[in-house]
Amino acid sequence: MNSFRLLPLFVAVSAALALPVGAQSLVELYESARTFDASYQSAKSQYDATLARADQAKAAILPTANLAVGASRSTQEVSPEGAPSSDRSFGTENATVSASQPLYRPGNWASYRQGLKQVDLAQAQLSVADQDLIVRVSQAYFDVLASQDSLTFVQAQKTAVGEQLASAKRNFEVGTSTITDTREAQARHDLVIAQEIAAENDLRVKRIALDQLVGKSDTQPQALALPLTLPPLAPDDVNIWVQQSEAEHPSIKQTQVALDVAQLETQKAQAGHKPTLDLVASYSAINNVNGSSSSTGSSRVNTGAIGLSFNLPLFAGFSTQNRIRETLALEEKARNDLDGAKRSVAQGTRTAYFGVLSGQGQVKALEAAEASSQSALDANKLGYQVGVRINIDVLNSQSQLFDTKAKLAKARYDVLVGGLRLRQASGTLKAEDLQSVNGLLAK
Repeated sequence: MNSFRLLPLFVAVSAALALPVGAQSLVELYESARTFDASYQSAKSQYDATLARADQAKAAILPTANLAVGASRSTQEVSPEGAPSSDRSFGTENATVSASQPLYRPGNWASYRQGLKQVDLAQAQLSVADQDLIVRVSQAYFDVLASQDSLTFVQAQKTAVGEQLASAKRNFEVGTSTITDTREAQARHDLVIAQEIAAENDLRVKRIALDQLVGKSDTQPQALALPLTLPPLAPDDVNIWVQQSEAEHPSIKQTQVALDVAQLETQKAQAGHKPTLDLVASYSAINNVNGSSSSTGSSRVNTGAIGLSFNLPLFAGFSTQNRIRETLALEEKARNDLDGAKRSVAQGTRTAYFGVLSGQGQVKALEAAEASSQSALDANKLGYQVGVRINIDVLNSQSQLFDTKAKLAKARYDVLVGGLRLRQASGTLKAEDLQSVNGLLAK
């Protein structure tokens, strides 16, 4: 019977999966999210602030200069014994320029090197935020596509169940089937309608999440081009991915910088026992107007000085020794944190790697299951026509087919996102990696 043919069904599915007008690619939505996402913008502002703070440490090894200017007016009353008193006013104007250049200050140089390490820390922190944004956008992007597919398959299933219901009613009217077939088809049709309502709501929620992430309204992600061949996992050795993570992962870089900073902090503490030496210079001019307290004539005094300032700490109440103990303990903590970060990253990388492998295996299995489910549906429909299968067999076969299609589509998306998560786990994820995924989308 023509009503059992699948051609109208696949035409409906193809039309529903057609690329909408004005659809955006993954790269386009990622670029939009970079300028809108609050978390990423916050990380970028923190990056700029860290760079500025790092530059501040350089001031400790550079010369300093100061200008001081003052003016005062005094009134002096003189009352000699046996003579009338007299008043006299005079003023003083002074200006001093002073400068200092550190020559030997180990603590200052340690602070300067800490500032340079802060630049590496800022870059690692921004890299973490960028990788996180790539994964969040990709996940939200494919969540929308998965919801769209689920809704499409549910609607196609509703159409197929509706045809089966109409067929059951016709067969009952002519007396070739029982009322049970009609009621089973009606129950399945009502169930599919409920599933359609849930799928529509899920798609609405997923679109809202993507819109909020990228700062656009009514986003329309481009669907994958079918038939689809997923890219192979390269390199195909988990140990290579782990080695890459030890060299590239931002979390490891951050903890390595923290260890370097802790070691420099120990050097700063040890510098508390060391002497300091500065080159100092000053020039001052004092202008006495109408004399001074010791003279009656105006005068001007210019004074210049240059020399060395040496300071040697002798005793500070054991604060320096205790500060060294503290920094050594913090240095050991940073070293343990680094070891922990390496182990955690290695474990996360292995987990992500085998997750992608498992996903690829699931895709192949579901592709085979899709073909088998299609064959089972065709056989059950044929059996129903000749009377060796009942209506519920056809309905179950339809449900299994569409459920398999939905799981297959979701598995493909999970593999693509899993590949990005693997690169994130190994610390090698970059915006350019989205281009390979973008190339799989329908144009």
